[in-house]
Amino acid sequence: MKRNRVWIEIVMLGTAIACALALLFATLGAAAGVAVGEVSTQQPTPTQQPTPTTTERPYEGMVTCSRCGAKHSATLGQTATTCIRVCVHGGAQFALVGADMTYLLDGDLNELKKLAGQRAHVVGELHGKTITISSVSAET
Repeated sequence: MKRNRVWIEIVMLGTAIACALALLFATLGAAAGVAVGEVSTQQPTPTQQPTPTTTERPYEGMVTCSRCGAKHSATLGQTATTCIRVCVHGGAQFALVGADMTYLLDGDLNELKKLAGQRAHVVGELHGKTITISSVSAET
C-alpha cells in the first residue's frame, strides 16, 4: 500500500509542476502579445485616410452542405438536392465545393436552397473559410 502511495504522489507532483509551467508560459505569451500589439500606436493623420477596398471576388463550384461535402449517401435513396436540404435543416451549413477548396456559405438561405446540388457562380467576400455572399446565380 505504501508503494502505491509513492507513485500517486509522484504523479500528482508531476501534474502540479506541468500545470504551473503551462500557466507560466501562458502568462509570458500573453505579455509578449500585448507588447507586440503596442508597437504601432501612431494615429493616422487626417491626410492619411485609408482607402476602402472591396475584397469581393467570384467563386464557382457545387452548392452542397458542410456535412456531406461532395459525397452524398446514395443508400438513402435521395437526390443530392434533397440530401443537402435535409442536412441544412438538421443544422449543417451550405457550402461551395470548388476544384481546390470547400468554403462555407453565409447569405440568403432561400437563394441557396434553390441552387442546392447545382453548380453556381458566387460573388462574395472571403473571411477565413466562409464566403459572405453578395450575389449567387446558377452556372450556365
